[in-house]
Order: sequence, then structure tokens, then C-alpha cells
Amino acid sequence: MSIFVKDPCGFICITLTYVSIFYADYVVVRWVIMQTMQDSLWAPFHVVLFNSVIFLLSFSHLRAMCSDPGAVPLPQNRMDFSDVHSGSETLLQNEDWTVCTRCETYRPPRAHHCRICKRCIRRMDHHCPWINNCVGEQNQRYFIQFLIYVGVLSIYAIVLVVVSWVRACPECSSDFSLKQSRMLHSVILVLESSLFGMFVLAILYDQLEAIANDETTIEQLQNSYGKGMSIHKMVMSSLCRLPCYNTAQIVKTTGGVHSV
Repeated sequence: MSIFVKDPCGFICITLTYVSIFYADYVVVRWVIMQTMQDSLWAPFHVVLFNSVIFLLSFSHLRAMCSDPGAVPLPQNRMDFSDVHSGSETLLQNEDWTVCTRCETYRPPRAHHCRICKRCIRRMDHHCPWINNCVGEQNQRYFIQFLIYVGVLSIYAIVLVVVSWVRACPECSSDFSLKQSRMLHSVILVLESSLFGMFVLAILYDQLEAIANDETTIEQLQNSYGKGMSIHKMVMSSLCRLPCYNTAQIVKTTGGVHSV
């Protein structure tokens, strides 16, 4: 079951993502390939390959955006949590289940409540506005695929631009206005690709590190509460807009009831 999140920031980030992708495609095809490789067999090869990466990127992004991240089902009827405060906490103590006071339901271990999605998510890593969805147990693999394809596309675009300016191009137009337009678009594309490339590679490193340590970003923040947060975690928290805007909102409790 997918979750449609009505988040203005998410809509803006998704729009910015696809505008940037289509602009990169336009510059690479119109101002790089068609201007410098029009008489070469490399032209159709690069057009097909570049757009194939864009297709894979868009497909993985849509899967990450539209897939259920692992939302905990909501109860059909209002639940009675009086047993939590009466000392009958066998289920919570034995299996580390907790109670979400916002969803008013029991949630399994390592599930957390997202204030933006307004749902509890299994193995929630963070809420990412770039996919307008949480990154959780069921869609993290699509999110990582999306990051990889963005990184590949960024590097590919930069390489094509650099090669087009470094190698000799006798068939290129000598028209000054065309050269000026090509240079302007190329500079913008290199800046865009560099920013997006460094951004997604940093997030990809963060995701792979979390997988290697079997620890989600929220759990890393919980464990660092009161100890200070590393610099790269602070940067990722700001850029990716974690559901907890500051670490003081993430606390560990022993009573089995907490809300993130």
C-alpha cells in the first residue's frame, strides 16, 4: 500500500529533480552530442546510453516514491492501551514492541513514527523530500538504486562535456553565438551535475554505512543522543530533512511507549 504525502517541500523537490534531469538531457543531446559528434557513430551510442540511464533513474525514483516504505497497518477500531500502564507488558517487554500514541497502535521493533507521512514505518531510515516518501524497510533498495543512477548520470554528463571541449572538433560550427550558447549550457550542466553528484554520493555513502552497521539513521541519532552528532550526520540531517528536526526530539524510553 503506497502512501501519498501532501508535502509542499516534497512536491518542490520532485519538480526540481525532473526539471534538472530533462535539462541535463537537453544539454547533452542538443549542445554536446549534436554539436560535437554529428558525423560520428558515437553520437547515437551516447544518446541511447544517456537516455537509458535516465529511464532507469526515473523508474527507480518512481518505485521509491510510490512504493509502500513499510507502513504499520492502522487499527480498524480504537485500541485500549490501559494494559500498558497496568503492568501487563509481556508483549512489549519480550518482543520490544512499542506503542505509538499518534497512530494509537502497537508497532514492531525498529519502527518509528514519521510526522510528515503521519504513519509508523518499519525500519524507518528517514523521510526524504526528494522522493516525497519515507525510506524504510520495503523501498530502501529502490532509493539506493535511484542514488546510484543519479551519481552515474552526473559523472557521465561531466565526462561528455569535458571530452567535447578538450578534443579537437573540426566539424564544430564556427558561429560565435553557437559557441557562446554551448559554453553557457555546458558550464550550467557541469555545476548542476557536480552539486547533484556530490549530494547523492554523500547520501549513498550514508545509506551503505547504515546497511553495513545494520543501523538506520534514526537509530544512529538515538545512539548519539547526548554524545554529539558527527559533522556528516548534521549535514545529512539538514539536506535530507530527517523527520526529527533536532536530536532532542528522539529519546529512548523504557516504558515501551514513545513517539518520534
